[in-house]
Amino acid sequence: MATLTLKNIPTELHRRLKERAARNRRSLNNEAIHCLEQALAAAPTEPESYLDRIRPLRQKTNRLPLTEERLRAAREEGRS
Repeated sequence: MATLTLKNIPTELHRRLKERAARNRRSLNNEAIHCLEQALAAAPTEPESYLDRIRPLRQKTNRLPLTEERLRAAREEGRS
């Protein structure tokens, strides 16, 4: 098996990985391998197929255009 050394890992990232390893009852090394496997296992999304999936959703919400006025009103409503 190959060996990989990571340098200059941000402190916050290291802390989160360590906490995740503890939650999953894995060593820090095994948790890093698991995260890498998960990240690299995801199939790349083809832009056209992604757009084919979201176009129907956009059509449903097209009748409710999001305008600056609607955003401002929603913000003000949330503050009362």
